[in-house]
Amino acid sequence: MTRHRSAVVFFIAPFGVLFTLFYLLPIGYAVVQSLFTVERTGTFGPAREVFGGLVQYQRVLSDGPFWASVGRVLLFGAVQIPVMLVLALFLALLLDSGLVRGRRFFRLAFFVPYAVPGVIAAIMWGFLYSPTLSPFTPVTGAVDLLSADLVLWAMANVVTWVYAGYNMLIIYSALLAIPPEIYEAARIDGAGPARIAWSVKIPLVRPAIVLTAVFSVIGTLQLLAEPQVFRSFSSAVSSTYTPNLTVYSTSSIPNFNLAAAFSVVLALVTCVLSFSVLKATSRGGMGR
Repeated sequence: MTRHRSAVVFFIAPFGVLFTLFYLLPIGYAVVQSLFTVERTGTFGPAREVFGGLVQYQRVLSDGPFWASVGRVLLFGAVQIPVMLVLALFLALLLDSGLVRGRRFFRLAFFVPYAVPGVIAAIMWGFLYSPTLSPFTPVTGAVDLLSADLVLWAMANVVTWVYAGYNMLIIYSALLAIPPEIYEAARIDGAGPARIAWSVKIPLVRPAIVLTAVFSVIGTLQLLAEPQVFRSFSSAVSSTYTPNLTVYSTSSIPNFNLAAAFSVVLALVTCVLSFSVLKATSRGGMGR
């Protein structure tokens, strides 16, 4: 029994150390920083940090631009995530159907955008959207994709382009794990390819779809690279356009204590939304 426990500790210890160093300690440090505030003696006196309790959180709760940015990314996620996951599911089913020749090539081709760094992808699409720089000037001249009304969805297109292949790979891996005997039984019962996809494959890969949905919710609330790059192309993207951009801008002032409070509140919102998605999907039978 002692040897068994020693083996468990031996294998868990590397994860535990890294989890503590790079996850728990930064969170704890952010929480501690958020409880302090900076005071000066006089107008030009030296700055010093003093314990301020929940002062920073009061500023966060009353910060209109921050909550507007939270609402903006929630709208972004409500539209972009379902579109991206449906596209990823369709591509995964298509690859698994056997109808596509050269599945290895297309599997790699769909996944390649994920290998492009987010900043590079945003720059590339920013040039394509720009009315003066794009090679598709008849389109970008007629429709300003970088305007205040459309720039959010222009960024949604970038995120979908980058992550659809990544999510497709997760769903496709789940499809490959389904025993072929189940398909054979469905065919004996007279089910065609479409019926098998709808009644067999999709229900069996629901846990993978839920996993990609949770990842997408977390990623949406952490949206930073795309809006940061698009600020160079569009004046409609402000320094508080997304919650993470607000944190970045606040820490650049610098006001680390307020940025830490923004981060803690954003982490709590992310946790609540992620668990809500898991709870909702489990209630509907998707989490099994």
